[in-house]
Amino acid sequence: MKTYGALVLSMIFWAFSFIWFKEANENFNPLTIVFIRLVFSVIMITTYLITTRKFVRVRKEDRKLFLMLALFEPFIYFLGESFGLTYVSATVCSVIISTIPVVATIATWIFFRERLHRINYAGIILSFLGVLVFIFNIDGSLALNIKGLALLCLAVVSAVGYNLTLSKLVGSYSPVHIVNTQNIIGSLLFLPLFLILDFQGFMTTRFTFDMFRPIIELSIFASCAAFILFAYAVSKIGITKANVFSNCIPVFTAFFSFILLGDKLTFQNISGMIIVVSGLFLSQMNASKKAVNEAVALSGHMA
Repeated sequence: MKTYGALVLSMIFWAFSFIWFKEANENFNPLTIVFIRLVFSVIMITTYLITTRKFVRVRKEDRKLFLMLALFEPFIYFLGESFGLTYVSATVCSVIISTIPVVATIATWIFFRERLHRINYAGIILSFLGVLVFIFNIDGSLALNIKGLALLCLAVVSAVGYNLTLSKLVGSYSPVHIVNTQNIIGSLLFLPLFLILDFQGFMTTRFTFDMFRPIIELSIFASCAAFILFAYAVSKIGITKANVFSNCIPVFTAFFSFILLGDKLTFQNISGMIIVVSGLFLSQMNASKKAVNEAVALSGHMA
């Protein structure tokens, strides 16, 4: 019960991350939200690693891999997801982002020649059909903002690049150390953009705690607590079983968005979500390669 409780709680925190971003976006630009979130996350996780004496140095031969890792996620990934969220609802964003494991599974088949089962192929096809239900109306017109869709697709593609890079590091470093290192590099990559584009407006803003609250929640719960809880669950039941729970994130996001943000859930949205989640379950069944599977599970959540 302790393990599964930790898993469910981590999924709820990650589901809330889309909602908290929407709330933060009412007062701050996406670049400011991402930069502050990363800085807070680095401070908290570094403190945790030093306190628990688990802080280690990156080996010289792995520095290029960590640079690529941070470039894919959080840098490109957060640019796509954050700006995409300004054009679409939290529910739609969570469903599109949830297809990362499906696209990553295809990538591992292409690059690593990992064999897939028939049920995995069926799940991949089903997931994409569910996304099409979300994207297109019955008359064939687009149901989503094209800019938002393109930006979210950029986030998905960058997460796949992240997945392929991460699979080379999994096993050599602890997940907590990986997320902290990539967030440190990611903060440095976002710093020039923040200083050039958002810093002046940020300094002239009259701040209140309520304005910062969603960003603090993103940092504490989505970037730190959720990850640590997920890592704990993985250590108890394994990555394959734990990863199945991530398919519930779009459902949680839709439910909480309906209650807190007033997002409307149409029959088309509900149908598309059911199809996508069903496909996700099928696409991840009988996973075999541990390093690749662990990388798939962490893609899109490691910041």
